[in-house]
Amino acid sequence: MTEQKKKLSFWQIWNMSFGFLGIQFGFALQGGFMSRIFQTLGADKDAIPFLWIAAPLTGLLVQPIVGYLSDRTWHPRFGRRKPFFFFGAVFSTIALFFAPYSSALWMAAGALWILDASINVSMEPFRALVADKLPDSQRSYGFVVQTLIIGIGTWVASNLPWMMTQLGVPNTAPDGVVPDSVKYAFGIGAFVLFSSILYTILTTEEYPPEDMEEFEREKAAKKGAFSGMKEIFDNITTMPKVMQQLGLVQFFSWFAFFTMWSFATPAITEHIFGATDTSSAAYNDAADSVGSYLGTYGLVSMFFALGLSFVASRMKINRKLVHMTSLILGGFGFILIYFIKEAWMLHICFSLVGIAWASILSMPYAMLSSSVDPKRMGVFMGIFNMFIVIPQIIAALGGVNFLYKFLFGEEVINTMLLAGTLLILAGLSNLFIRDRSVTHD
Repeated sequence: MTEQKKKLSFWQIWNMSFGFLGIQFGFALQGGFMSRIFQTLGADKDAIPFLWIAAPLTGLLVQPIVGYLSDRTWHPRFGRRKPFFFFGAVFSTIALFFAPYSSALWMAAGALWILDASINVSMEPFRALVADKLPDSQRSYGFVVQTLIIGIGTWVASNLPWMMTQLGVPNTAPDGVVPDSVKYAFGIGAFVLFSSILYTILTTEEYPPEDMEEFEREKAAKKGAFSGMKEIFDNITTMPKVMQQLGLVQFFSWFAFFTMWSFATPAITEHIFGATDTSSAAYNDAADSVGSYLGTYGLVSMFFALGLSFVASRMKINRKLVHMTSLILGGFGFILIYFIKEAWMLHICFSLVGIAWASILSMPYAMLSSSVDPKRMGVFMGIFNMFIVIPQIIAALGGVNFLYKFLFGEEVINTMLLAGTLLILAGLSNLFIRDRSVTHD
């Protein structure tokens, strides 16, 4: 059925994926600087993962529900996925703008909770949109183009506080106050988030359900919250075997990246730069630098995705082999952070991480979209996201703190050793995926 869909041009795929630029601005600012905000407001390093917990907990509930609802939404003017893009963008923009103005830890944690939940309201329908509009032969290409846009967003957003400092915006503030450079960066990110999603809404048309009468009958037969929750639960219990196998890969991958987002700033500012006083110029300059180095993984993911998009548009690729190799390289990148002595070498480490990031954002979704019913693409994309948020919840509830101390020792830089180990395990977990119909384009 999906092969009857016409192939789209690069620019058509670009337009329908452009909203990911804003989504990634939100994620990059969140991942690169929320721990800095938490530290500025007085959080202890070991308490940082717990402050992140509300976001994945909410995602565990929100994403399958949003996917389910978007599958059952159709409006001749507003489409199926686009209403969710819009409302997610509105609340994400508000939360992103106000997050650095928090005056207490509970306010910052609340802003992160709203931001992450709202971004996910927009993000999961974006994943489903690619599967909605593209034939199976273009799925890898479509998800890789999304990853290209994500890479651009990651690099620019991660460097925004540093750019603001270079333009003369103050990079220090009184104890317990977030510097203006971070506030300006989050404000710019809020503008980009909303405007880029609005661009996709205005430039992209959605396909109506293939059989409108059947669509309306199914929607009428499954009204009510109980019916919806039952169907979501039924889909979870009957998920395709490939989805379960990919779930193991996702578990290790996202545990690793949650570890990085939670601990990269305190670990690297302390281990590489020797800065721990959050109100000092040394710490804030180091934190800006960490953000820039984190931007490297976004920049490299952009170029890696560009190369993948070129290859995927011209020949078949082995999705499993690409994903396994990319994750293992990223794992070695994390581990190298522990051993380097010069800050510039972080570019090498995060370049390897960027290869893994590009693959994480494209290959699992390409493999999944080839194995599920197109009519249930939204709900399955939402359920699949549970394999992203569950490891983050476990990590936030003490999994990171226990594992890095138990396996490697008390120093916070050991979190990067943990992240690397987990990413290598994620790569090796691809060996369990044996279905050639989803692993080969």
